Amino acid sequence: MKYSRISGTGGYLPDRILTNHDLEQMVDTSDEWIVSRTGIRERHIAADDQSTCDLAEQAALQAIDAAGITADDVDLIIVATTTPDRVFPSTACLLQQRLDIHGCAAFDVQAVCTGFIYALGVADKFIRTGSAGRALVVGAETMSRIVDWNDRSTCVLFGDGAGAVILEASDEPGILSTHLHADGSYENLLTVNAGVSIHPDALMAGKAYVEMKGNEVFKVAVNTLGRIVDETLEANDLDKSEVDWLIPHQANTRIIEATARKLKLPMDHVVMTVAEHGNTSAASVPLALDVAVRDGRIRRGETLLMEAFGGGFTWGSVLMKY
Repeated sequence: MKYSRISGTGGYLPDRILTNHDLEQMVDTSDEWIVSRTGIRERHIAADDQSTCDLAEQAALQAIDAAGITADDVDLIIVATTTPDRVFPSTACLLQQRLDIHGCAAFDVQAVCTGFIYALGVADKFIRTGSAGRALVVGAETMSRIVDWNDRSTCVLFGDGAGAVILEASDEPGILSTHLHADGSYENLLTVNAGVSIHPDALMAGKAYVEMKGNEVFKVAVNTLGRIVDETLEANDLDKSEVDWLIPHQANTRIIEATARKLKLPMDHVVMTVAEHGNTSAASVPLALDVAVRDGRIRRGETLLMEAFGGGFTWGSVLMKY
């Protein structure tokens, strides 16, 4: 049986750091209020001349190097992003050009914060069916471009960054299962209510911003992520105690802690990076994975559960052997 397995990871955060104390000078908020409700202490903001593809490129180069391959070895590129450089070509095609790769399939996936989980699920299917042998999967965002910096309820949450993995065919078990879901009936709870075909005037004027009903989103997220944990474990006939690491979407410490309790997993086996970069949407899971791989916490052979929840609503999980 053919599996897909992560052979390299990478991550990139822009140089500019925006702290909670910086935000105190911009809106009516405080470091104590932000930390107590979200766990976020700072976030990274892309420079004016940095695009989503710029961030993706840096993370991709790290992942390629970590996997011990060259860009020529990649035969599939998937970029998960809500903040693409252009309407078209896709950010994946722009990244393909940067890496001097030619001919292979390259496309974007848009599932907001669940984007990387979706992209990994798609890449896994390509590899398992023999349609690709080695995929570059990236989550990259410049969320700061769609944040209203006068809205204290949302501007404290988001940051920019990119994370990437190389996923390749293997005879050894890697990804064990992926679980992807969505329910568009919740579209108004977390949205950017503008686009190319709806309210394009707002988009063109740079006034297309994240809008969120925080309390409602929190309740649905906690319940939904609890269910996806059960679904994932049942699908693999796995006990909670057999999960070594939880790598969650980095949105809010309270949501992460609730998911850890569901797994009965101590917090020292949960990868938490939300304090350092806030909610980077599709980039948050691969960024957290890269941090824990590089600092030696995650080791080969361990069982990882990655999960995320985002606008749509979308949600999903990946269970894998690293």
